[in-house]
Amino acid sequence: MIRKHLLMTASAAVMVTGLAMPSQAQEDVESELRVEAVTVTATRRAESVQDIPLNISAVGDQQIEEQGFEELADVLAYVPGINIVDRGARQGNPLIVRGLNADGLGSGDGNNNGGGTVATYIGEVPVYLDLKLNDLERVEVLLGPQGTLYGAGTLGGAIRYIPKKPDFAGDTLEVRTEAYQYSEADELSYEAGLTFNKALAPNFAIRGSIDFENDSGFIDYPFVVREIGVSDPDPDFSDPADVAANLRRITDADSEETVSARLAALWEPLPWLDTTLTYYLQQSDIGGRRGSSARSTVPAGDYELGKRVEEPNEITNQLLALEVVADLGFAELTSATGYSRYNDNGQRDQTDLLITLEYSYEAFPTFTAFTHEKGQESRINQELRLVSTTEGPLSWIVGAFYNQFEGGGYSAEYTPGYADFAGFDRPDDLEYYSQGFSKLEESAFFGEVGYDITDKWSVTVGGRYYQYDLESFSDVDFPLFDPSFLPVGVSSLESSLRSDFAAGSPNGTERTSQSDEGTLFKFNTSYQFTEDLLGYFTLSEGYRIGNQNGVGVCPAYDPDDNQQGACALLPGQQFGPNPGDVSTRDESQYLPDTTTNYELGFKSTLAGGRVTLNGAVYYVEWVDPQLTSATINASIPITVNAEGAESKGVEVSGNWLVSEDFSLRGSYSHSEASLTALAPGLVGTISPPGFGSVLLDGQDGDRLPGSPEDQFSLFGSYVYDLPSGRTLTFNGGYAWQGDVLSRTGDRGNGLTLDSYGVANVSAVYDAGKWQATLFVNNLLDEYYETGVVSSALTNQVLTDVDGGPVYTRSYYTYVGAPRAIGIRASYKFGE
Repeated sequence: MIRKHLLMTASAAVMVTGLAMPSQAQEDVESELRVEAVTVTATRRAESVQDIPLNISAVGDQQIEEQGFEELADVLAYVPGINIVDRGARQGNPLIVRGLNADGLGSGDGNNNGGGTVATYIGEVPVYLDLKLNDLERVEVLLGPQGTLYGAGTLGGAIRYIPKKPDFAGDTLEVRTEAYQYSEADELSYEAGLTFNKALAPNFAIRGSIDFENDSGFIDYPFVVREIGVSDPDPDFSDPADVAANLRRITDADSEETVSARLAALWEPLPWLDTTLTYYLQQSDIGGRRGSSARSTVPAGDYELGKRVEEPNEITNQLLALEVVADLGFAELTSATGYSRYNDNGQRDQTDLLITLEYSYEAFPTFTAFTHEKGQESRINQELRLVSTTEGPLSWIVGAFYNQFEGGGYSAEYTPGYADFAGFDRPDDLEYYSQGFSKLEESAFFGEVGYDITDKWSVTVGGRYYQYDLESFSDVDFPLFDPSFLPVGVSSLESSLRSDFAAGSPNGTERTSQSDEGTLFKFNTSYQFTEDLLGYFTLSEGYRIGNQNGVGVCPAYDPDDNQQGACALLPGQQFGPNPGDVSTRDESQYLPDTTTNYELGFKSTLAGGRVTLNGAVYYVEWVDPQLTSATINASIPITVNAEGAESKGVEVSGNWLVSEDFSLRGSYSHSEASLTALAPGLVGTISPPGFGSVLLDGQDGDRLPGSPEDQFSLFGSYVYDLPSGRTLTFNGGYAWQGDVLSRTGDRGNGLTLDSYGVANVSAVYDAGKWQATLFVNNLLDEYYETGVVSSALTNQVLTDVDGGPVYTRSYYTYVGAPRAIGIRASYKFGE
């Protein structure tokens, strides 16, 4: 299969070359035409993408503006070898590079790490944030482990948001606005923002931006109960009066209101020293999930989600970053310090989990449960880096990195009316309460040494030493059985557990810990065959730390009092009445995993500079891969370690400047990611009737879920010159991806998501200082599913104490945005 795709790639290269080669007459007319390669700093030195012997893609500010990119998912649709599972603003969207998948398509709630396979940087500071793409210089995407170049360890790649820095040259102000409407929305969406630059002195300037986005959303919640615990969530759906008496519709429930702001100050006290202090804020109020229950038991449409309660979530990200750069003559010294905070506060429908536990919650005719969750995270990062700047065959980079993380949170589960129905003394209807706190300290030393053996042949060797310590506390309470239990807020929880951590006594909570240290290696060699053809080979190792699963540990098994099962088992812990019911794994946490990446690639410039064509083939060996599974009790999504997996594939991208007015760029990638060993108990499933959880073994050769095997994209732009120097530009883009498995090896229990393609078009009127764009996103109004929660096996109908139906709704899919038509405009002062 790989050989077939290599031949296809080679054929594509020949085809593009042939198309791009002009005649002699054309050469005379078009000799000045040349693709402009983006300059990047991914290797810690400013270089053209075409001169770097690594697999790197860069999306500059011109392309961001040209294609109307607003968030990372928009960018990655046009970058080969990496994709993002777009689950909407509420969920957090995992990044998957070359099929290395750490997060399932549906797991995670308020996820704030992107899945962990890719390190994300904002400027020089490593922190995960799905940053709005306002006032950026570029976005850089590096594929393959990058632990010898960067402080944060990377398993499969790195993404860098590079913001525009303050400018000493003068004062500018840009204002912008946008309005659009989805074909499935009732309301108009709009955005507004501004960016300013002010030089306050010859060596001091500030730059800031602020943007407000009000996205209407397009998903309806048509089955929200009028009064929790009183209204019947499962009325006679064929009787409009019964439905209206118990349920109400929330239109465009997945709305998003986001404020994103940045303020930076650049000071150059000496010609060889500059400092940049930057504050970032991104605050979002999200109305609900971007999902569809069209496949579930309730009569829902494509853009309707069958939740019983509203599911708002408030997410706040803040980052304070200080970057100091000193030119020492022989080298450049960079210090990057970052302090970041993350807060979320949300509510979600918990009914489906409880009615599937088989504890008779479903017997209560008006049973509806919801969970209130709150969490906080803080990080301190420090990176020191020294990069040689002298001319000569020898170059080097050395650096040190420190990261401290603390996070805590709680989940309070309420079942209004159930305590009275079941005879418990719990007036506040608090049924379940879990809490946790974790602290991570991580450090690393890294570096590379490069040597030009000849003026064409170069070799680079790199290494990394890493060490980390992780401590976690978790606790679970069942207030229905303990009338004296009083919950605490997240601040009190963190203070209490932090004190326990310092004292070394968990004070009744379950304590887990893990630590590790080791080294990583990198080797790269490149050869400049001609001025326009660079070949390279890279062997690099990647690493990712382990973590806790955030699920409370199960109490000791008691055959006479086994009341709750939504919990994580420890190795050797009994979970059922049979002698063989003993857990063989630790469901409370997962351990580190590693990758070894082998890559052979090329970068070429053809047709006198009018064409660039880059490509690579790779093989990744993945040891102890962190993959999605489920707890034995209650099938709660968790991460576990399998024994082994691999990924192999090919990637190609190119640009073609067809004429002075017409340009094309495109990409293609093929990736095959699969298990390479038996993975006991990896695949969670259900055995109807009932909801007994069964864990099946993952088999050698099973395809991994989460990413397509094939992706391609194409974008074209045509510029038409108007009088007075104005231009009218027509843009069109199409991004396609193949089918995606929702579960490892499928096993007939998962949903294979269909392939889909999304076309976007726009027309841009540019009058210099002001610009107006008419755009249509998802031109063909394609309905497409991006992720899956649960499986069709949970589509079961239970009965309550009165014999009425109780419909489970845990099976649903995440869906992409329908057609949106809009206009955006901007005006620049001071240029």
